[in-house]
Formats: sequence, C-alpha cells, structure tokens
Amino acid sequence: MDGFQRDLVALLPRLRRMARVITRHYADADDLVQTAIERAFVSRAQWSPGTRLDSWMFRIMKNAWIDETRQRARRGRVMAEDDALDRVADAGVADMDTRLAATAAERALAALPEDQRLAVALVLIEGLSYREAAEALDIPMGTLTSRLVRGRMALVEQLEGVDGE
Repeated sequence: MDGFQRDLVALLPRLRRMARVITRHYADADDLVQTAIERAFVSRAQWSPGTRLDSWMFRIMKNAWIDETRQRARRGRVMAEDDALDRVADAGVADMDTRLAATAAERALAALPEDQRLAVALVLIEGLSYREAAEALDIPMGTLTSRLVRGRMALVEQLEGVDGE
C-alpha cells in the first residue's frame, strides 16, 4: 500500500462523517463514500502531493452527490429520509445528556439548508480553513463566510430552542 492509499484509508472515518452530513442518510452516505473513493483512484493523477487530501476528497464527494441527486431527479426517485437519527451518538458514550445533546445537534444540522450544512460541516466539524472549505465547495470565500454565519446562527437558534423546552 503506497502513501496515497494509506492516507485515504486514514481519512475514511472523516469521509463517512461528511457523507452523512451531505446525504442525511446512512446507506446513501456509505454509497457516496464508495463513489468518492472510486473517483479518487481514477483521478489520482489530478491530486497534487503536498496538498490537503481531505479537501480534495470532500470536493470529489460534493460533486459525486450533485451527480447522484441529478440522476435521482431524472429517474423521479425520492431521496430517502433519515430514519436513524436516534443512532447518532456513540454507543460508548455513557452520559445521557451528552447523547441527547449530540442527537439534538445532529437534527439541527440536518435541518439546515444544504449550502449552510456543508459549510458548517467542513469548517466546524472537519476543521478545514475557510479557504480550503471554499475550494472544496467551489465557491468564493465571501459566499462560504455568509453561509457559515447563517448556518451558525440557525444552529444556535435551534439548539437554544431545544434547551428552553
């Protein structure tokens, strides 16, 4: 296994997490990760060693999801709703409050419009810089910043509503 393959394997948990954010469905997320990995191997020559593999993979994943949603629209298929939100928290997390907060955060994130959800996930969850996230989404940095601000505000509003209940 060469360095590219090792780095890609190490990146799999993050890819899967990001795919869940993009698709909002576990089975679709697994399919999306597989598609992105396949595309990465086919396009391997386009990746520049020394650059961030995660940003490159997130961009491939976003584009693969766009292709998939277009195909589904053409076929008239309805995308599956996420029926597994209650399985968000780690089974190893013993604290019920932590698990409830994780579930609430997952639901709040899933409720965001896609453009905001992706910006929040790339910057706040995956830790990409604004520049890297903007490149991964193929948008100007100002657009990313705007989406991120609106997404953060919506998350705070939704999560404060949960705490107040």
